[in-house]
Amino acid sequence: MTIERLETGTRMSRIVKHNGTVYLCGQVCKDANEGITEQTSSMLEKVDALLEQAGSDRKHILSATIYIKDMQYFAEMNAVWDAWVAEGHAPARACVEAKMARDVLLVEISVVAAEKV
Repeated sequence: MTIERLETGTRMSRIVKHNGTVYLCGQVCKDANEGITEQTSSMLEKVDALLEQAGSDRKHILSATIYIKDMQYFAEMNAVWDAWVAEGHAPARACVEAKMARDVLLVEISVVAAEKV
């Protein structure tokens, strides 16, 4: 079985594909100076772009792990998430409070998806 790595650097690959499964590295927002709503929206836009590049889409997400800086942002983040998730295609999901790599980051997501057939 082949492992395909896309956008690979020294530390990580942004996309890894194996046996019909797509793994995305953790995604954060485009502009960390924005609030939780904007950070969540731009983070999910990046997920959409990477999934498309990998031959998948949000309807094929199997699981998502969301890391949030503080649970005070949970409801606002979920409002964006709920509008983004394709109806009838909600993945398995975990959301945990976590210390972020940079203090200004409020949310990060890691996604596993199936390739479109």
